Amino acid sequence: MAQDEVLVYALSTCPWCRKTKQWFEDSRVPFAFVDVDTLPGEEQDAAAEKAYQLSGGRRFPVTVVNGEVIVGFSPDKFLEHLNGGGW
Repeated sequence: MAQDEVLVYALSTCPWCRKTKQWFEDSRVPFAFVDVDTLPGEEQDAAAEKAYQLSGGRRFPVTVVNGEVIVGFSPDKFLEHLNGGGW
C-alpha cells in the first residue's frame, strides 16, 4: 500500500490545529506540519500565502492529504483521503 502524504499548515496557538496534529499522531499516520506563525519573516509569509491559496481564505488548519485539501478539523475527510493508513 502506498505511503500517505500528509502536510498540515497550522498555527501554534490554534486549538483545532493541535487537535488535527494529535489526530494524525493517535491514528499513527505519518505527517509533516508547518506552524506558520513560528516561521521567520519571509518563510512565514510564503507559508501563509500557500495556506491561503490552498484554503481560499485565512482559515486553519489546512491539511493536504494525498493532494486533497481539507480545511478545519475533519477526521471523516482525513480518513476518506488516506490510502488505508492502517485502517
